[in-house]
Amino acid sequence: MSSPTTPAAPAAPAGDAPNPVLAEVVRSGFTEGRHRGALVLLNPDGTVGRTLGDVASPVFPRSANKPAQAAAVLRAGLDLSGERLALAAASHSGETFHRALAGEMLKEHGFVEADLGCPPDLPLDREEADNYLAAGNRPARLTMNCSGKHAAMLAACAANGWSHTDYLDADHPYQRLVADTLAKAAGEPVAHTGVDGCGAPLMAISLTGLARMFRHFVTAEPGSAERRVADAMRAHPEYVAGTRRHDTWLMREIPGVLAKMGAEAVQAVALPDGRALALKLDDGGARALGPVLARALRLLGLDAAEHPVLDRVGAAPLHGGGQVVGEVRAAF
Repeated sequence: MSSPTTPAAPAAPAGDAPNPVLAEVVRSGFTEGRHRGALVLLNPDGTVGRTLGDVASPVFPRSANKPAQAAAVLRAGLDLSGERLALAAASHSGETFHRALAGEMLKEHGFVEADLGCPPDLPLDREEADNYLAAGNRPARLTMNCSGKHAAMLAACAANGWSHTDYLDADHPYQRLVADTLAKAAGEPVAHTGVDGCGAPLMAISLTGLARMFRHFVTAEPGSAERRVADAMRAHPEYVAGTRRHDTWLMREIPGVLAKMGAEAVQAVALPDGRALALKLDDGGARALGPVLARALRLLGLDAAEHPVLDRVGAAPLHGGGQVVGEVRAAF
């Protein structure tokens, strides 16, 4: 009698190679872990300057797609600006000012918190979450890091007379506008559509396309939807992320930089002269994102002596017994 067997995993396509190691986890002088991933750097003219790993296959950029979602709100005819437009492109930390503005945006367009399609959640920022819970609060839709984006989506529906109960359906007029905005900015079609953590349609493009998209936003004509989003994000970075987040630090401390991270260790950055980068760590290891990003920005031509924020972004110490005993560091 034969014994049961586990079906074999599908073989990798011929010629497939793993992505290179982009970060090492070094504890007490011993390398205990590695993070593989892919990275693309664009020159000021948009040509590819350097690649590591597979930057042509589609990935889910997760919240790094939010600038395109915010631009689609403007293309839909909603006149957002300033902090409201920045919050429409945000993965906010759930701080008091984030929650307050998202609530105001809902009220201004005739909606209430229950209309949001994003799930209830705690603040994304750990310190803010601790304070929030200590005050006796519970997970809420407004507190979810995507609530500003969802409030803007609902407002776009109201401005156009579109139904709002199905605004997260991929074939909704607003979501079709997002797909068109993203594809045009990335210079490639959307390869696949899934569902993001907040419930919104999640559209896959390559890392090269993601870098091109960010470059397009900072180099677009002033007054265009894309440039208005980039300008709002750069003018109000604390509304895009939070007071203790590296996207905020970069946009606040390096003139003209546009930066947005996404879940599963995705990051895109563009400089005002057109240089841009996009990266993803295969295992979604966010602990390595800062060191890899800081190294990539140096390769893009930024100098840590001129921009000390790079050292802050790149710092990822490891602790043992309450003391620093190692670090996560870039390996390229």
